[in-house]
Amino acid sequence: MKKLVSLLFHRVVLVAFFLLIQVAVLVVMLLRFNNYFLPFYGVCVAISLFAVFWIVGRQSDPAYKIAWIIPILVFPIFGGLFYLLFGGNRLSSRTRRKMEGTDRKMEEVLRPDYKADELSSLGEDAVHQARYLEHIAHCPVYGNTETEYYPLGELCFTRMVEELKRAERYIFVEYFIIEEGKMWDTILDILKDKAQEGVDVRVMYDDIGSMFTLPRDYARELEARTGIKCCVFNPFVPILSLRLNNRDHRKIMVIDGKVAFTGGINLADEYINEKVKYGHWKDSAIQVRGEAAWSMTVMFLTLWDYVREKATEDYDAFRPPELPEIQAPGFVQPYTDNPLDCEAVGQAVYLNLINKARRYVYITTPYLIVDDSTNTALCIAAKSGVDVRIMTPHIPDKRVVFELTRSHYQPLLEAGVKIYEYTPGFVHAKNFAVDDKYGTVGSINLDYRSLFLHFENGVWLCNDPSIRDIRADFLSTLEQCQSVTLAQCRALPWWRKAVRAVLRVFAPLM
Repeated sequence: MKKLVSLLFHRVVLVAFFLLIQVAVLVVMLLRFNNYFLPFYGVCVAISLFAVFWIVGRQSDPAYKIAWIIPILVFPIFGGLFYLLFGGNRLSSRTRRKMEGTDRKMEEVLRPDYKADELSSLGEDAVHQARYLEHIAHCPVYGNTETEYYPLGELCFTRMVEELKRAERYIFVEYFIIEEGKMWDTILDILKDKAQEGVDVRVMYDDIGSMFTLPRDYARELEARTGIKCCVFNPFVPILSLRLNNRDHRKIMVIDGKVAFTGGINLADEYINEKVKYGHWKDSAIQVRGEAAWSMTVMFLTLWDYVREKATEDYDAFRPPELPEIQAPGFVQPYTDNPLDCEAVGQAVYLNLINKARRYVYITTPYLIVDDSTNTALCIAAKSGVDVRIMTPHIPDKRVVFELTRSHYQPLLEAGVKIYEYTPGFVHAKNFAVDDKYGTVGSINLDYRSLFLHFENGVWLCNDPSIRDIRADFLSTLEQCQSVTLAQCRALPWWRKAVRAVLRVFAPLM
């Protein structure tokens, strides 16, 4: 009985209940108006047509437009109104001012570090990519930085623990998911000790990402008990709003502005294979040591101030002292993507990597739900003779999403792209390796949510030794993969092809 009561009053159940009430009330109101006022139907049709014209005229992905236009035309009474309420990407004036303030602060603090032109010896392609991230995302490119790539979450976890124990001034932790268990409990014990020593420890996690893994008041209780500053990104409230879609999917750990970690791993036991959920969990991460870690410090602080709604801090107080000279041959550029600025930075980085490839593009992603631009870029690269290979999971974490991923296989295979599924379990890494010259590791999936709706981050690499490590990891992991063939896709029964076709149409709304 106690478990039943706990389940019934769980925050997820309550939120879902209130959301359903709001949807039901809206539908009932519309139906009653339709029953009693004939002109109401005409008004709804006019609103739906207006919404369709508005969607067609917007600068957004064509697949996103189609995904909205179909239900609007099929259900003119509800479709147009639902789009006006939930389908745009409108910001309140208050939110817009806050986000503009965040962008200004990023630019103000990091502009002195801009040095894209220093990549001229590596070619114009490198300069143009670095310049784009500096001017649009306000994220500088750095030399004097070394990286270490981790092909498994457990290897990264070991290094995290070592670096956390060395912290002297501050530790910043920002993750989509935090779950109590070996990984988080080990890290939390260190954070508590460091907070007692006077180290500035801050933790931020996404509310939806951690909804099933942490208690409702975890942030407040953690701060009260331990002195660790903690806050929740975009708390999930039972009010229908598009803002519920904008999640903090970033993975950032910064120590003293000298060392930083990012990649695919969250702070939960399945990411280090201490808990088995979908077979063996194949993930990756990267450590950044040197000047580039400062950029990730500023990324964290600007979003922290946005969430806390506090006056901007003196960021110079967090700047690390002069760092020792690091003899690294390449350049490192951490970057962040904000879904509220109408600039798909993550997509631009991926497209640039694909379009500039001359020999090979190796991609690891848990979801292959590509937009039209990315699909076209991959197909053109393969048809041009570039060795394009993509690795996805064989054991899914979400059945519908997995079916949607597989629905994108056939057109890519027809163009010559090679696709492999990791048979031991689930791939969660988000990596690109291109021509031994360019690469990226980060939190950005190849799907609509990561590319257009979430706060994300990554690290772009140019001529960095870790690129060859990413390639070597990809090639060695292929030995545990099965190749997907065009014949397999064509041999599917008609009903399954029909289901996949429907899923592809509505992929941008999932």
